[in-house]
Amino acid sequence: MVIKNVNLETVIGVTSKIPQNNLPEVAFAGKSNVGKSSLINALMNRKSLARTSAQPGKTQTINFYNINGEFYLVDLPGYGYTKASVEEKAKWGKMVEKYLRRSKALKAVFLLVDIRHEPSENDRMMYEWIKANGYTPIVIATKADKIKRSQLQKHISMVRLGLGISADNALVPFSAETKQGRGEIYELIEGVIGRHEEQ
Repeated sequence: MVIKNVNLETVIGVTSKIPQNNLPEVAFAGKSNVGKSSLINALMNRKSLARTSAQPGKTQTINFYNINGEFYLVDLPGYGYTKASVEEKAKWGKMVEKYLRRSKALKAVFLLVDIRHEPSENDRMMYEWIKANGYTPIVIATKADKIKRSQLQKHISMVRLGLGISADNALVPFSAETKQGRGEIYELIEGVIGRHEEQ
């Protein structure tokens, strides 16, 4: 996949209508500090397209990036931010659920988890929630450069077990630093878009 044009086309908040896009959408979800902005920047070959922050939980909107005029990369706000109020978390949940249920163009949801740790309760809840809304999450295990190569398979197994991911379902170790896994994520996105175009 060659990224030629990236345009932040739509930003929606809690009270906004879900855009009904004609192009297929792929959404990215993850905990506030999992490195989602870094992953999006790495995928799009941009240094500061998605804003990375020392203060997790800043993204409170759903951001739609038009990629090459071919598909939308949808950045969902990070969950599990401890300093967010119960009311803020409830609003976030309703906004994301509304998007998952109402978008007719959404083809896949990528769920990011930190490969260094066992999936948290929030990660498990999000995994099950995405499934409950009709999607099989594609899991990306971020920060793969932070563990030794000899430990990689052990940590992949830990994530699979923690989320209850079957052997058939994709799990991609990823590093924003080394770009490990970027090619696999491109292939998965292309597969989703390809199936859309064949229908």
